[in-house]
Amino acid sequence: MSSPLLSRPGAVAVDEPVEAAPAVAAHYGDPLREQRLLAEGAGLVDRSDRDVLVVPGADRLSWLHSLTSQHLDRLADATGSEALVLSPNGHVEHHLVLAELAGSTWVDVEPATGVALHAFLERMRFMLRVEPQLRTGQEAVLSLVGPRALDVLTAAGLPAPAAEYAVQPLTDGGFARRMRPIGDGTALVVDLVVPRTAVDGLADRLLAAGARLAGVQAYEALRVEARRPRLGADSDHRTIPNELEWLTSAVHLDKGCYRGQETVARVHNLGRPPRRLVLLHLDGVSEDLTEPGAPVLAGTREVGRVGTVVRHHELGVIALALVKQSVAHDAALTVGGSVAAIDPDDAVAEVDDTRAAARERIRAVRSATMPRA
Repeated sequence: MSSPLLSRPGAVAVDEPVEAAPAVAAHYGDPLREQRLLAEGAGLVDRSDRDVLVVPGADRLSWLHSLTSQHLDRLADATGSEALVLSPNGHVEHHLVLAELAGSTWVDVEPATGVALHAFLERMRFMLRVEPQLRTGQEAVLSLVGPRALDVLTAAGLPAPAAEYAVQPLTDGGFARRMRPIGDGTALVVDLVVPRTAVDGLADRLLAAGARLAGVQAYEALRVEARRPRLGADSDHRTIPNELEWLTSAVHLDKGCYRGQETVARVHNLGRPPRRLVLLHLDGVSEDLTEPGAPVLAGTREVGRVGTVVRHHELGVIALALVKQSVAHDAALTVGGSVAAIDPDDAVAEVDDTRAAARERIRAVRSATMPRA
């Protein structure tokens, strides 16, 4: 299955699409110009390779509350959120973006992960009044991105959500949901989850209102600049929420009683996680961008893994990487043969007095219980 926007002039499909996911455009002929469009104007990005699910049923919010890291049992109508499904050991298995609207909770997730999430939800239904459904074949995700995104929506006669995570229904079906900005913080993001049969018509409406088509490469470049991780690319099987910015956007730290919660709470309260997410600047000598999962080296020692690597229209070649907490912010690093440096804004944060005192108490307990020589 391919998106209808792949038939638009200049469209170039993603080189290695995710297996079983709909094909989308990597770019429309000029990836760097499309990045500037998202950073300065308004671009329409086809993200219809994402999987979409819907959960109707009277018990849906309390049920999702019990299964995920987010506080959802009182999620208000016409609002959204983010949440994680964790393993019993606290490792991230799914990243969910949610929208609560008119008695149903809509969920979109990374390409080709919806089947596994749907199977998990089905196993956890028990006797509750919930009916999770996989809707990727019927619904698509588009994103309108840029400082002028709200102006374009208004000019097109479409609702412009006023706040982050606000959700508004569209008259022809689907909804608009405002997300956190990307890039340097000025590129607004409004996700449009609509029937696949409406994608062409909606695109025409937005283009007539002043938007321009942009590929997912442009979106990814601004996402990396904003240090927004993607499941599978910027995480691995060992990733816990504390290592990524999801701890602040997809985890409710005062909520307990969900799978993996013990790990999240322990690491948050007693010390730094084993790794941290950083932005790397690469020298760009290699023509080929390093694939996610490649090692980050300090000399000959492996100190982390690289995630998404992109060519940014202003910053050059940049990447997200998970590196050990012990790696100094000014360490000399290499990635795939390229020299890499950690962005100065990603220096290790100081531990506050409360956490430092908690660490000392743990050390004291451990010392008292260790056998003497």
